[in-house]
Amino acid sequence: MINVSMLTSRFTVRTMDDSDAELILRLCEGNPLYYQYCKSEASKERILNDLHITPPGIGSSDKYYVGFFRNGELIAVMDLIDGYPEPDFAYIGFFMMNAAFQGKQIGSGIISDVCAYLKQIGKRTVRLGIAEDNPQANRFWKKNGFAAVGKARMDGWTALIAEKAL
Repeated sequence: MINVSMLTSRFTVRTMDDSDAELILRLCEGNPLYYQYCKSEASKERILNDLHITPPGIGSSDKYYVGFFRNGELIAVMDLIDGYPEPDFAYIGFFMMNAAFQGKQIGSGIISDVCAYLKQIGKRTVRLGIAEDNPQANRFWKKNGFAAVGKARMDGWTALIAEKAL
């Protein structure tokens, strides 16, 4: 079980729900490059779906869609799955920064803190997918210690499956 308040001490962290969809949408709309590479677009419907969808075999109690806030402002969102694809793994299904805070090492700080917490609670590996053609995302995750271990074909694009050992 993940205690979301322990993911970082840099920000206030809370679980997001359907009532936050518009707030999340505004953050996502500031990052059109992500949606370009994933062949999709930010929409309230997509966000509402993402707030609830889980990988096969994972229940809603193991899904943590969280927001990172500073002084009431949404800085980043993360979809974090506990125990996927293996019990000692965590899976980041989505991570997006508020565009106004990108390039300031804030996202790397969040990822560092989240990984440290996951290690503390016994996770061995963090896994995620990256749009293969997205140079910005590839640089960010590589800089944060993630390495590609495979590929998966998505709806019109290819995801690199990347992992970081904790």
